[in-house]
Amino acid sequence: MVTINIYGLDQFVVGELSGRITKDLAKIYEMDPDEIHFISSNNMVFHEGNEQTSWRVFVEVNAPMKVEVLEEYVAKLLEHYICEVAIHVEIIFKYFSVDHYHKHINGDYPLFLEDKNLVNFDENYSEDMEEGEGEDEIFTGDIFEGIK
Repeated sequence: MVTINIYGLDQFVVGELSGRITKDLAKIYEMDPDEIHFISSNNMVFHEGNEQTSWRVFVEVNAPMKVEVLEEYVAKLLEHYICEVAIHVEIIFKYFSVDHYHKHINGDYPLFLEDKNLVNFDENYSEDMEEGEGEDEIFTGDIFEGIK
């Protein structure tokens, strides 16, 4: 399993990048794309009080020790994609022993949320409906009727 934390880029940009990078990374690492994850929180980078977001981007790659020999290839790939949306990029690799990696997958649910397994709760909603139509109709009568 590989996780890539990206600091200093908009989280939606990271989401888009993950879609473009994951398959290429999986080829380099010779692993299933399901084992590669990108993480981005809503964060910003600062230096001496000045925001550096998208100017300075820091990437942290956490990967098993056995793939350390591929570091240069991975660094070049990440630089290639991230430099399209950022000015300066710094990458640090952190390796772990798989002896210290644990995973629990609940077999009752799909591994990932995807369009094909999402539930649409707004099936009765129509773009043409006005607020208050249908089951969401607003009561317009006298709520105090019958009260003295």
